[in-house]
Amino acid sequence: HFESLTDPRRGKVTYPLIDIVVMMLCAVIGGADDFVGIAVWAKANRKWLSRFLDLSAGIPSHDRFNAILARLKPEEFERCLLSWITSLHEVSAGKIIAIDGKTLRGSYDKREGKAAIHMVSAWATAHHISLGQVVTDAKSNEISAIPQLLELLEIEGAIVTIDAMGCQTEIVEKIVARGAVACLAVKDNQPKLHEAIEAHFDALIESGELEATARTTDTEEAGHGRQEHRCYAICPVPHGVKNLGRWPLVKAIGMVTSLIYRDGAEHTAVRYYILTRYLSAQRFASA
Repeated sequence: HFESLTDPRRGKVTYPLIDIVVMMLCAVIGGADDFVGIAVWAKANRKWLSRFLDLSAGIPSHDRFNAILARLKPEEFERCLLSWITSLHEVSAGKIIAIDGKTLRGSYDKREGKAAIHMVSAWATAHHISLGQVVTDAKSNEISAIPQLLELLEIEGAIVTIDAMGCQTEIVEKIVARGAVACLAVKDNQPKLHEAIEAHFDALIESGELEATARTTDTEEAGHGRQEHRCYAICPVPHGVKNLGRWPLVKAIGMVTSLIYRDGAEHTAVRYYILTRYLSAQRFASA
């Protein structure tokens, strides 16, 4: 997976690049969080490493690790890393990948004039592992970062979930083009779409036809001093959404109603979704 990585050094080298990469990856997995830690870990595990690597030149110093790794091309290294991670756990049909943006805690430095770092990450929910991430200038730039992240990932056959920020026609098209299913939250940033979905489900509830028209399921969760009952409903895309014209790839719409009991009080929340496949109620609930 790393053999295509470009060696930034010129002329004869003392330490093969693949040795440097393997030692660094193993050390970081083993808990090292700086170049000194990487060198210390490699020296402590030299006997084990020598079963796989040519260590005739010894273990590099922490300064050598620093100098070599600092000159690698980050985008190239990331592609190699993602290739390796993906091979460890196939993103096979039906797996759920959650894409979300987060501001890194402690990254804002007012004195140095350094803005907070905002990252958009893809998370394989079944394996509890990050598949990739893209840095953005600000939270508002998530829309442009999500397509970049999708280009990095192998998502064919997966269900990709994104919050309302990612509810854009271009993002839906990108997910479908990569062979995946989109399940996107819809809020007021898409007012006409949100209104059409809300009106459809309200009409089904008022007429008593929700159970007959939609696939439904319920879940119960308890913990942290609260109990939550969720009702899920998913149905084929109605004419109200089809008539909007901007969402030709949408095949289904979903609603989640949450009844939360906390501190003796009841709270209700309703959320809406668009999907590019008409899933079972259970798969929709998982997504």
